[in-house]
Amino acid sequence: MATTKKHLRFGIKTAPQFTTYEDILRVWLEADALPVMEHAWDFDHFLSLGKDPTGPCLEGWTLLGALAARTQRIRIGVMVTGNTYRHPAVLANMAATVDIISNGRLDFGIGAGWNVQEHTMYDIPFYTTGERIRRMGEACEVIKLLWTEPVANFEGRYYHLRNALCNPRPVQKPYPPIVIGGGGEKLTLRMVARYANIWNCNTSTAEEFRHKSEVLDQHCAAIGRDPASIERSIQWRVQPDDLETTRTALRSFIDAGANHLILNLVAPYPEGIVTRLAREVAEPLKAEYE
Repeated sequence: MATTKKHLRFGIKTAPQFTTYEDILRVWLEADALPVMEHAWDFDHFLSLGKDPTGPCLEGWTLLGALAARTQRIRIGVMVTGNTYRHPAVLANMAATVDIISNGRLDFGIGAGWNVQEHTMYDIPFYTTGERIRRMGEACEVIKLLWTEPVANFEGRYYHLRNALCNPRPVQKPYPPIVIGGGGEKLTLRMVARYANIWNCNTSTAEEFRHKSEVLDQHCAAIGRDPASIERSIQWRVQPDDLETTRTALRSFIDAGANHLILNLVAPYPEGIVTRLAREVAEPLKAEYE
């Protein structure tokens, strides 16, 4: 038994590639009916990731709106939005609408953007790594203003608002929790310390996660923020025929400080897979740590 109690929050992720809306909806409705599952995610890409970028891939935010309308309880989000794909004012209005559709269940995921091929294909500017991260931070400022101010004005390095409106604003007050994905130690984690309620670190080892979490703590200390106010999130790809390995891997991340745990499902989704994850992974780990 674990000696330190932790509140663990389990969820699922369904990358909307090589699958259908109907199959994703089936999985999300199954998760919505299981109290141990607290959140569900899709992603924000226009090309399928992996060896075959020509495969079918549904757009993440319009899909999320549809799933928001069909689910009742589970928190929802995009893990994570590529900031470069949309002006942050447009994104703020999209996210506010999804928060309203879901009756206040949106976790707002954002990242700097990284997929060169998508940018090239659509002629979207692909800035240097540093500029993409700084743009993401400025976007967080813009979005928070639009979500909280009746009229927003902003003069930044990259973005500008002039008597800008976002009406209606989100259901959640002061605004939906901000989830920032990324692990860059010099810039990204500094943005996490400043803006995020949840930090998602997409790494395959608990050792790397622990190290980056310690770096995040240092960035929090530098600005006087309590590091405990930021949830620590990881994703783990599920092998449906070997859930024991999933449970063991998650245990190592929990011991390293993770408490927001995303079970990444790959299509095709087996029947009853979320129920199995609840019974064989989430519930045993919650019993062990809580």
